[in-house]
Amino acid sequence: MPANSFNSRSNLDVDGRNYTIHRIDAIKDSARLPYSLKVLLENLLRNEDGRLVTAEQINALASWDPAAEAKNEIQYTPARVLMQDFTGVPCVVDLVAMRDAMTALGGDPKKVNPLIPAELVIDHSVIADVFARSDAFSVNADFEFKRNQERYQLLRWAQHSFDDFLVVPPDTGICHQVNLEYLSRVVFTREGPDGTAAYPDTLVGTDSHTPMVNGLGVLGWGVGGIEAEASMLGQPMSMLIPQVVGLKLTGELPEGTTATDLVLTVAELLRKIRVVGKFVDFFGPGVSNVPLATRATLGNMSPEYGSTGALFPIDSETLDYLRLTGREEHQIKLVEAYAKTQGLWHDPDHVPDFSQVVELDLGTVQPSLAGPTRPQDRIPLAAAQGAVRRLLAGDTHEDAISGGLDDASEESFPASDPVAISSRIDRDEPPRDYSGEAVLTWPSTPTQIDVGGNSETLDHGSVVIAAITSCTNTSNPTVMLGAALLAKKAVELGLRSKPWVKTTLAPGSRVVTDYYNRSGLTPYLETLGFNLVGYGCTTCIGNSGPLIPEVSEAVNSHDLSVASVLSGNRNFEGRIHGEVKMNFLASPPLVIAYALAGSMHVDLLNDSLGEDTEGNPVYLRDIWPTSAEVKAVVDANLEASMFTKGYADVYHGDENWRSMHIPDGDQFAWDDTSTYVQSPPYFEGVGRIPEPLADITGARVLVNLGDSVTTDHISPAGAIRKDSPAGAYLMEKGVAPADFNSYGSRRGNHHVMIRGTFANVRLRNKLVPGTEGGFTRHLPGTETTSIFDASLAYQKENIPLVVLAGSDYGSGSSRDWAAKGTLLLGVKAVLATSYERIHRSNLIGMGVLPLQFRDGETAESLGLTGEEVFSIAGLAGTESLPAEVTVSVEADGATRSIPMRVRIDTPAEEAYYRHGGILQYVLRQLLDAED
Repeated sequence: MPANSFNSRSNLDVDGRNYTIHRIDAIKDSARLPYSLKVLLENLLRNEDGRLVTAEQINALASWDPAAEAKNEIQYTPARVLMQDFTGVPCVVDLVAMRDAMTALGGDPKKVNPLIPAELVIDHSVIADVFARSDAFSVNADFEFKRNQERYQLLRWAQHSFDDFLVVPPDTGICHQVNLEYLSRVVFTREGPDGTAAYPDTLVGTDSHTPMVNGLGVLGWGVGGIEAEASMLGQPMSMLIPQVVGLKLTGELPEGTTATDLVLTVAELLRKIRVVGKFVDFFGPGVSNVPLATRATLGNMSPEYGSTGALFPIDSETLDYLRLTGREEHQIKLVEAYAKTQGLWHDPDHVPDFSQVVELDLGTVQPSLAGPTRPQDRIPLAAAQGAVRRLLAGDTHEDAISGGLDDASEESFPASDPVAISSRIDRDEPPRDYSGEAVLTWPSTPTQIDVGGNSETLDHGSVVIAAITSCTNTSNPTVMLGAALLAKKAVELGLRSKPWVKTTLAPGSRVVTDYYNRSGLTPYLETLGFNLVGYGCTTCIGNSGPLIPEVSEAVNSHDLSVASVLSGNRNFEGRIHGEVKMNFLASPPLVIAYALAGSMHVDLLNDSLGEDTEGNPVYLRDIWPTSAEVKAVVDANLEASMFTKGYADVYHGDENWRSMHIPDGDQFAWDDTSTYVQSPPYFEGVGRIPEPLADITGARVLVNLGDSVTTDHISPAGAIRKDSPAGAYLMEKGVAPADFNSYGSRRGNHHVMIRGTFANVRLRNKLVPGTEGGFTRHLPGTETTSIFDASLAYQKENIPLVVLAGSDYGSGSSRDWAAKGTLLLGVKAVLATSYERIHRSNLIGMGVLPLQFRDGETAESLGLTGEEVFSIAGLAGTESLPAEVTVSVEADGATRSIPMRVRIDTPAEEAYYRHGGILQYVLRQLLDAED
């Protein structure tokens, strides 16, 4: 029962409908708080129960000190959860397994359901295998379905069997664009004991770019799978009250610039001032000059500049967008009334308290690219040719030091795991400056290829992929129709894409196709090779598909440094395509321009793109549409009915989806032969009452690790090697190496993921010095073996395991399998110098004990080699967990004691640990509710 200690409960009447709300202004001086913190404050007021959410937490947020480091912890409850298929499948697998456990313990499996709305969009699996063909979309969709049928069968069953769980089928759209255009409510409503409650629409998502919806005034950010599962099951998530950076916008974007140019400028700006782990709130008079779709682009790239989110306030632009996208009129009125009542409506003259204020004059933005390997390395278009030539000439920069934001973002491929790094890690290079004197010489290896019966020349700097991709830009009708108008002008003048360029169009929703068709611009895009290849992330997450075969052969034979240009949000070397070293982020119109140019050596502002039908040179300025031209086409071809029609059957799916056989019943029929989806063992042996805590005795060290070990070191998301334990398992199951796919795609199969835990080829385990990869020793032996095989041997001997680690253990991306795999290898405790906060929480959520050395102490300073035998006392028989435990270390017949801190910091975390993990805790709660 809500406590309502601050008498915040009130009512709001909108068109004769009454809503229960919790007034933010019940807290004195709350008007000084940034918009994002007001949303958090309302969340605490509404969910205060005196146990998990307390008056002390509300007072801590009310008295927020903008200058103070984040230290006060609160319990936050989002309104809903958003997932994509790579990160969502393991969440669904766990819920399905919980239903099995519920049945085994005599409960009703139908009681296991998401307790808040959960929405999953399948968008991470389509690959641009076929392109520049009229049937590209259907062929790629068929390939996708054949590759992923096992995973899709699970998701389709879940769609029918779980309450409050919706699945948007494959080939429909990208989760963030669907969220923006359709799923988001801005103000959420839910029936409760006091009538209909209204409150801010908030969410957590299992994808790093969840903050895209911040542009709509909806607070949301990316989390790991365990946090998402906890939220779905009604558990609040722990978070620190963040610092908030205010980004003041003034002026207007100049003619010829796009939303992409703006977001690349903001990424460069915010990376310079370091906003890792902070919120960013946009404010100021320039906010009203930023269209909603551009706001969404700015929110989308929050991970690239490191902030948790980047929130725009609600204003008339928000309401106009809701109308444009076909939301109901009463909902729009509710959004306006609620925002104005709660102080969430934009006031351009009001300046909240911020931890720091940064100002950007929109009039200073200029056409730009970013690259070749980092999204914050903005290059003015005027300098692009020179920058590429300097890079080819060897004017390179050192990569960011391991452990920083760049590594965390890069390691998230292809799963798009949310970034979760400690703000203590101050290791990110600032954005690079590519200005400077022109170079006169650079490597050149002209290579002749035959494409379509014609001889063409490839060289270093050739563009081999031009992709209009990613929700970052395809959600923006202005840049998308601007690109189509540029295509029209180019085609009418006789220009064509260069034949060595792989050209793809993969929008984030079907509405894009609708307004392209309605405007009559689709044929011009197709003439340039930009046929629809799918509705999904494609190139932006590395699902580029193969290069043109002749191009691929030339690149590999002559070691050419070729380029891609894409309208995405990430561009790390080798991630867009393994054969492409340079990747540049650009607006959709510039993607087409570079497809016409075919080379990064072309200066788009001064060199011609080709000749017209009469032999005259054609320049970019000749085909670049004016803002007035773009606006006229947008106004004439975009209307609410397109969104209502496009989303009317959003959950319907194509024939492949609808024709799948889905077994009846409240429990999923697991297929023992599946290599993608298996029933996980988390509930094996679980009873109605948790076992009492026991001390850990006679433990061995599985791995002894240093500082800044990331979740990708612990549980990689990328390719599965043939010579790895996971590769051996798949081959035993008849899977050819070419069909291994990635660890990210196989997260629904614990057999693969256990074998992949600590299997990163860059892992350095001090037990096997001089060796990199997933290797260790089966102690007290001296022979090197795989970590997985050592784990099996220890488990056969009933020997518990521990991990030794340094500082910031578990930084990188927020990855649930870094904790799940640790548990399933038999690890009972981790002993570290310090933890990344989310990974520490995830370990507890899986029943693994996080211990921390006292300040000033490390495993190294205490002389621990990892060859000792460890015992942990002080757990057994305790009514409440102690603040410290004694770790006994035995080596060479001598024993010494080391006191260590127990990093279980909240009552909820203690409850999870006592039950063996959050899944077991929730299972027993559901069983108790039935009795």
